[in-house]
Amino acid sequence: MIQIESVTKRYPDGTTAVDDLSLEIPDGSITVLVGPSGCGKTTTLRMINRMVEPTSGRILLDGSDITGQPVNALRRSMGYVIQNAGLFQHRTIVDNIATVPRMLGWDRRRARDRARELMARVGLDEALARRYPYQLSGGQQQRVGVARALAADPPVLLMDEPFSAVDPIVRKSLQGELLRIQQELGKTIVFVTHDIDEAIRIGDMIAVMRTGGRLAQFAPPTELLSSPADAFVEDFLGTDRGIRRLSFFSSDGLELSKGPLVAVDADAEQVARSAAAGAPYLLLTDAEGKPLGWVAAQDAAGGADKVAVGRLLPFGRPFAAGRESLRDALDCAVLSPTGWAVAVDGEGKAVGVVSQETIGAAIRSAHARHEGAGGTDRDDFTKAGAAT
Repeated sequence: MIQIESVTKRYPDGTTAVDDLSLEIPDGSITVLVGPSGCGKTTTLRMINRMVEPTSGRILLDGSDITGQPVNALRRSMGYVIQNAGLFQHRTIVDNIATVPRMLGWDRRRARDRARELMARVGLDEALARRYPYQLSGGQQQRVGVARALAADPPVLLMDEPFSAVDPIVRKSLQGELLRIQQELGKTIVFVTHDIDEAIRIGDMIAVMRTGGRLAQFAPPTELLSSPADAFVEDFLGTDRGIRRLSFFSSDGLELSKGPLVAVDADAEQVARSAAAGAPYLLLTDAEGKPLGWVAAQDAAGGADKVAVGRLLPFGRPFAAGRESLRDALDCAVLSPTGWAVAVDGEGKAVGVVSQETIGAAIRSAHARHEGAGGTDRDDFTKAGAAT
């Protein structure tokens, strides 16, 4: 456990970066420091590995004051990942990752074997081992940065806005990769970001900080979204915090309708049976059961095989039934031209469709169960699909 006890950092010019901060960062969890620019997030992170020394207060690691350890030994015991990866441009990828093990006295073969093992863990092709950082994409470089931080198997991982310089698609992929790795390794991770969506997606605990370095609220993301401590936290979370909260309700148990599913080779009689299910549109699927698009029931009355694919309405982004959240399902329904979301299995095959009204009823039911359990029903209130 990392304990931050009444820590203040004040610079000679009188600027207070962190003001009387106290936090207990649990072992094996991801704790996110989030807040506006100038609120002391990065300063707090750097005080944990003594890149910045506090003016007052103390920081304990597993009960011991970190000032009692040689600073170099302390830093080598903690992985550190920064924005833009901070790689050594003159070293190959495998040697970048092997840097800390080599500093700890590992022989070159052992260090490189460890580096290649970690390349696979963070999703990097081994063929990249002999390349240099400039030959990799931004997302690949960030994966190298994570691998390098994990190389000596440190119990603590410090991450300072590591994914902020990559595009949103790569960022989401890297967040998912971090959650997968954390599930396997169970590190104590302190993660700095200015993005509340990122904080909510990856954090087990979130510390919201105010400008001036004071703590506004420290809570799990579920509590943060449902009960912000004050107007500052509420404003920082944004007007759509209710929608964000849906990310914690699983779509497992959502009532799906299979009636509107129609195979591309369905005859007129089969189409008529599907139309009788009551949906205004039918979802046409290919021979493997994967969705092709929506068609109005009357336009398919002569048989699905007579419907021109070019006349189909797009089915939009489907959601993974049971693995993604009610927020994902609602988003898919809202963006669908028919107002219905398409649910698929792990192979991308359609398993049913669901209307906005049905999703709304599921949301109300989930809220009622959660509130009835005193806000602690983890079966309903979980980060559904966070690592997908």
